Amino acid sequence: ENMIINDGEEIPEGYTDIPPVNPDGAGMYKPVFDKGKSEWRETATQEYIDSLQPPDPGPSEIEVLQKQVADLYYLIALGGA
Repeated sequence: ENMIINDGEEIPEGYTDIPPVNPDGAGMYKPVFDKGKSEWRETATQEYIDSLQPPDPGPSEIEVLQKQVADLYYLIALGGA
């Protein structure tokens, strides 16, 4: 849990002032703090992380219509040759 520590106060046992961030700057999914190394490590598997990503929505209605119009232009161009 997050805790607000005022200036001059000691950091309580079990807390750290080091935020759980990957070296690339991204947040973590299941962080665990290693007191010996004073760093966070990710414990979530790649499969778990991938399962949290939203599915690909596919092409939008406008993209589908643009493709259909392009296909029609192509057919018209072939018919006029």
